[in-house]
Amino acid sequence: MKPDWDTLMGEYEGHKTILVGDVDCTTAGKPLCDSNGVKGFPTIKSGDPANMEDYSGGRDLTALRSHASALKPLCSPLNMDLCDDEQKAEIEAIQAMTTEELDAKIAAADAKVAEAEKTFDTELEKLQATYKKLQETKEATLAEVKASGIGLIKSVKAAKAASPAKEEL
Repeated sequence: MKPDWDTLMGEYEGHKTILVGDVDCTTAGKPLCDSNGVKGFPTIKSGDPANMEDYSGGRDLTALRSHASALKPLCSPLNMDLCDDEQKAEIEAIQAMTTEELDAKIAAADAKVAEAEKTFDTELEKLQATYKKLQETKEATLAEVKASGIGLIKSVKAAKAASPAKEEL
C-alpha cells in the first residue's frame, strides 16, 4: 500500500483543497494520531481535520484515487459558504456556547465513547474466556473419543464392508 499512497501524495501535492499525507504515529506524530483515535497501522482518515472519519475502502491505487477524487471541502465553521441554512444555524448555536460549555459537551461525548469501549472490552474478555472453555471441552471430548478405540472400530467396519459378508452365529 505504501507505494500507492506515495503516488497519491505526489498527485495531490499542492492541491488547493485536498491534502494527502502521512504521519508517523510512533514518533513526533503520536499526539496527532492519539487525538484522532488511530490504534493500528496503517490507518486512513479523511474529512474535516477537526473531525476525521475512518476510511474503510480498498487499499490499492485505484480505490485510493477514487476516494480522494470524491473529497471536497465540507460545511464547517471555516467554510460557512458550503453550509445550508440548517447547518449554519447549528454552527451558530454551537459558536454561541462558552468554552466551558463546549468542553463539557466534548467531555460528555468522550466519556460515552470511553464507556462503550470499556463495555466492549469487558464483554470481549468474557467471550474469549467462554471460547477458551468451549475449545478445551471440545479438545477433551475429542481426546476421550479417540482414546475409546473408535479408530479401531472404524477400521473393523471398513474391513467388514470390503470383505464378503460373514454372519455371526
